[in-house]
Formats: sequence, C-alpha cells, structure tokens
Amino acid sequence: MWSYIVLGIIMVVIVYGALTYNSFIKLNNIVSEAFSTMDVYLKKRWDLIPNIVETVKGYAKHEKDTLEEVISLRNNNYDTMNTSDKINTNEKLKASISKLMLLAESYPELKANQNFLDLSSQLTQVENDIANSRKYYNGSVRIFNDKVQMFPSNIIASILGYKIKKMFEATEDERKSIKVEM
Repeated sequence: MWSYIVLGIIMVVIVYGALTYNSFIKLNNIVSEAFSTMDVYLKKRWDLIPNIVETVKGYAKHEKDTLEEVISLRNNNYDTMNTSDKINTNEKLKASISKLMLLAESYPELKANQNFLDLSSQLTQVENDIANSRKYYNGSVRIFNDKVQMFPSNIIASILGYKIKKMFEATEDERKSIKVEM
C-alpha cells in the first residue's frame, strides 16, 4: 500500500516537473520572440542615426559634444552585442537622440530641410514601433519573471538555471516631469 502512495507522489512530482519545464521553455521562447521583434525596430533606429547625424552636422558644426556622444554610442557593433548590452546602449542612445532633436530646434534652416524632415518622421515612426514592442517585451518578461520567482516553480527554475530577465525601463530623464512654461 505504501509503495503505491510513494509511487503516486513520485509520479505527481515528475508530471509537475515536466509541465513546469515545458512552461519555462515556452515562456523563454516568448521572451526571445518579443525581444527579436523589438530588436528589429532598435536596429532600424540604429541604422537611421548616421543619416540624422550627418544632416545635423552640416548645420550645427559647433555642437560637437552632442554629435560625438551619439556617434560614440553608434560606433559599437550592434550585431555582436548581447541582449543586455543592446538594452543599455539603446537607453543611452534614446537620450542622446532626444538631445540631438532638441538641438535641431535651434536651427530653423535645419528644421526646414526636407531630408531632415523625412528622417525625423521616420525616427518618430520607429520610436512608436519601439514603444509598442517594448510593452510586449516587458509583458513577456513579467510573465517569465513571475514564473521564475513564484513557489513552487522557483524550485524548478533554480534547478534549470533560469534567472529573472531584465526589462526595458524608462531612463531617469524620461521619469522627470516636463516643465511647461508660458
């Protein structure tokens, strides 16, 4: 009799372990797919930056620091970065692009340049796409992280070596409230 009870408990543990393992595989693949989707838009922005920098450079030669900051971030090889490096670099890059676009506001000739207007419009669309894909990525990561941290699946996660994944978060500058003056 006791052997059937022990065997039953062992079977339940094995079935639970298999189901949890498959759940982790599925969630990990969803997170990877979400990042890949976002990565396409990040790469698109990455490739737009040199065109914007070159356009602005012609008008704002003495704004060297801002341009160099964007260029130095952009000089990294995007394809060889890991996920964490891509997230960190793109957070810094977004802040630098904001400075660059603010810089453009100081040059009426630049704001009227058709090439700059086209690039700016493309960048705006890419930023919207990135924002939407960030939501999907962060939602996927939240579900994965919940599974990694909640009992009893956290036991299986630690056995399998799953760790919580980093979310795309707002930078400190993005968290500050905007001051509107009239």
